[in-house]
Amino acid sequence: MTSHKIYRHPINQHLLRCLLFLVCWLPASFLTHAQIVLADSSLIITAYAEIYYLYDFSKPANHLRPSFVYSHNRANEVNLNLGLVQASFNNEKVRGSLALMAGTYTQANMVNEPDMLKPIYEASAGVKVSRAKNLWVDAGIFSSHLGCDGAKGLDYANLTRSMMADGSPYFETGVKLTYNTDNSKWLLSVLFLNGWQRIQKVNGSSLPAFGHQVTYQPSSRWLINSSSFVGTDDPDSTRRMRYFHDLYVIWKPTAKWEITVGFDCGFQQKEKGSTEYNNWYTPVLIARYIPNKKWAIAMRAEYFDDKGEVIASSPADGFRNGGYSMNVDRWFTKNVCWRMEAKLYNSPDELFVQDGQPARNNFTLGMALAFRF
Repeated sequence: MTSHKIYRHPINQHLLRCLLFLVCWLPASFLTHAQIVLADSSLIITAYAEIYYLYDFSKPANHLRPSFVYSHNRANEVNLNLGLVQASFNNEKVRGSLALMAGTYTQANMVNEPDMLKPIYEASAGVKVSRAKNLWVDAGIFSSHLGCDGAKGLDYANLTRSMMADGSPYFETGVKLTYNTDNSKWLLSVLFLNGWQRIQKVNGSSLPAFGHQVTYQPSSRWLINSSSFVGTDDPDSTRRMRYFHDLYVIWKPTAKWEITVGFDCGFQQKEKGSTEYNNWYTPVLIARYIPNKKWAIAMRAEYFDDKGEVIASSPADGFRNGGYSMNVDRWFTKNVCWRMEAKLYNSPDELFVQDGQPARNNFTLGMALAFRF
């Protein structure tokens, strides 16, 4: 994602042990009963965890993936990418969610937040403000309205996240007004935010950020989404305005195929008050084949171009990188999945290091065991 997300802090081992205990113990001894016992009060408790191993053929000594990777960013070791326990409440008038998390995803993406806020994956509350229409106001920390790829990998076709996902917010903090049409074909949202992937605002910044989301789903086969962000990630003294748009289409031609096409683009002032802008863009294509309930195969092709290095830094003159991956999933139950992935980054510039020397390619083989209850 943005250059402010730098992996520096070691994972909180005590928190990790506590969370692992919860996600392993709760599903077996509590969660199923919790959903039954608490069904009348509309409260549901769930858990998610993803243990992964990526073998990076570059063999980084610090076990870190390239600096523009913010999910599954540890290599050549077994680790927890994301583990969380979530309590959600939802009825006809109010809704809310609280989720606590741990893992390498947490440490990479929450580095700028105070320690007490780093374990929060989601903390939001909402109220329905119209009796006749499905119109809601939600406030708090919630998943980003930008992108077709998110933090919970099992919800998406690929084991690792796309450069599009790592180059835009995974979460945001603020207030949003959301309207769903009676036929559920349209979703319209406007957002008032603290910033670009921020819980707390940037020190010295007085300017809020704004966003929109429009989703159109004419049938079960099609989904079209348009989202935007307008704001800054700087203090007032050096404020550079940022304008970003996310567009993606999901097409399901048959029950066994799913095609996702996405395109992100952004512009940021080169300096405060400037009429000149740096721009970046990211196209992605994902094809997924699901022959039966036990198996799924996905392929992804993507490209990230950021010559002004607004989002990703580079030892070359600007950041340019292509990515190609193939994914195989084996579902043991509807809640447990074993995932395998081969992934190649290929750049026209020497972005990577291989055997101590600059390189244009980076190749990994990965596997993960993910479950949700």
